[in-house]
Formats: sequence, structure tokens, C-alpha cells
Amino acid sequence: MTTFLLLTFALLLDAYAGEPRWLWSRIPHPAVIMGSAIESLDNALNKSSGARPEGTIAILLLVTGAGIIGWIISLLGPLVSILGVAVLLAQKSLIDHVRAVSNGLRQSEMSGSQALARIVGRDVNQLTPPETARAAIESLAENFSDGVIAPAFWFLIAGFPGILVYKTVNTADSMIGYRTTRYATFGWATARLDDFLNWIPARIAALLIALAGQSTKKWNYIAMDAVRHRSPNAGWPEATVAHSLSIALAGPRSYNGKIQDLAWLNGKARHDLDSVDIDAAIFLIWRAWGLGLVITILAGGLLWIF
Repeated sequence: MTTFLLLTFALLLDAYAGEPRWLWSRIPHPAVIMGSAIESLDNALNKSSGARPEGTIAILLLVTGAGIIGWIISLLGPLVSILGVAVLLAQKSLIDHVRAVSNGLRQSEMSGSQALARIVGRDVNQLTPPETARAAIESLAENFSDGVIAPAFWFLIAGFPGILVYKTVNTADSMIGYRTTRYATFGWATARLDDFLNWIPARIAALLIALAGQSTKKWNYIAMDAVRHRSPNAGWPEATVAHSLSIALAGPRSYNGKIQDLAWLNGKARHDLDSVDIDAAIFLIWRAWGLGLVITILAGGLLWIF
């Protein structure tokens, strides 16, 4: 069974089943296991402000371990690989979490903020409803790249070891890849590796969104906005969603009580967002996902024929 065919089944399974609570309430999710390993290395090696070498060793150990485990899992047969890849993809889970923000905003400002707090790291208590909607759409765009396209890409490139290594690095980046006093040096290698692993997938995600949103003619504007983002990668899917839906994203926000004056994406467009805009973004991301699925099927078919 080809890698493309395995990925096709995994994409469909993830889109249908997502992350069933009955399963992960009984056994630990792989992300939980990864998090425990990362936390253990953090506690063991992150002892000083100049811990860049130790941080590099930590991520190398994590990558090596993930690669070996991924290789062992790949030997267990195609069914195990399909199930494993589906678990490591996050399309349905992402959509469900973002839709919860939309539904929450329809009920009350507080309900929307509470739902948003489950998917973002910024301060949500002082956000207005338009700011809550904007944050949800940004998270949807970025995590479509990080949680769906990038894992799928690295599975196609390097099989199950590839996707497991990617998910391990991405999880580590979400835990120690911050420019804080504790992690500025220890998490440096992890953050740089995560940037590298997401460079191509982020641009693929942006292209899929642009095709799905019929905004390819705006690509020059998308590119100009994307490079203004603080992340070398997240700006691409976020800017593409902004231009596809003719809305403004990003801009100033608060982290840990401190205001960060970040650049706007498509800043001249509409700022007053609501649950309808979240729903439109969800529909756009589903179309982009569907386009990616079709491309995967066609590519797999061509490889099988030739």
C-alpha cells in the first residue's frame, strides 16, 4: 500500500472520528506522552540561563527517540500506520474547537472567551467579541498548517518516523520554544527546528487556502502581509485566510498582561468580526482540506499507474 493511499485513509478517518473522548479517557494520547518526555528533559537539563547546548541535546534526544519509535510502528503493518497517522492529524479536533468559539459567541461574550481559552495562549478575559472571533480564525488558520498539512507532508516525505518526529518537535515548540527568561536559550534549537519543519507546509497550506478561497490573484498582497508576521510560517495561512475572506487579522494583543503591538494582516479590511466570520473560515478550511485530499488521491493514483 503506497504512502499516499495510507495518508488518504488516515485523512478520512481523522475527519470522521477526530479524537474520541471515550478512547483518550482510557489511554494517554501520544501528545500527552510527548509532553511528559519534554517536561522531564526540561526539568533535568534546563538549569541555567545559558542552556542552549542542553536544549540542543534535549531536542536531539527527542527526535532520535521519536524516529526510532516511528520506525518500529511502521513495521507493524498498514492498518497500524493508518490509525497512527489519523491520531496525529487534527482536522476534526481543530474544527470542533473553533466551532465551539463560534457557538459560544452566539450565547454570550463569556462563553466565547471560555471556548477560545482552550485553543490559544493569549489573554482572553479582556477580549471583545470581534477580538475573540479574530483570535479563533487566526488559530484555525495556523493550526490547519501545523496540525494537518505539516504532519501529512512529513508522513509523505519520511513515513511514520517523519510524522512522529514532526509532532514531537511541534509539541516541544509549544512547550519550550518561547522567548521567555526560562526558554530563550534552552528552547532555541527547538524553535529553529520547528520553523524549518514548517517552512514548506505553511506555504502549501496557504496555497490550498488561496485555491479554495479563489484568492490566488491576491498572492502578492498575501506574501507582503505574510512576511510582516512575527512568525516566518504562521503568517502565510493567516494572511491567506484574511485576504480570502476580506477580513483583517492579527494586530495588537496581550500575552501575560503585556501588550504586543503586532502588524495587521489585510489591515484595511473589515475588523468587526463575529461568529458568522468564524463559520466562513471553517467552511474555507474544509474546502482547503478537501482540495488537499483530492490532490493526495490523484498523486497516489498516478504513482500507482506509473
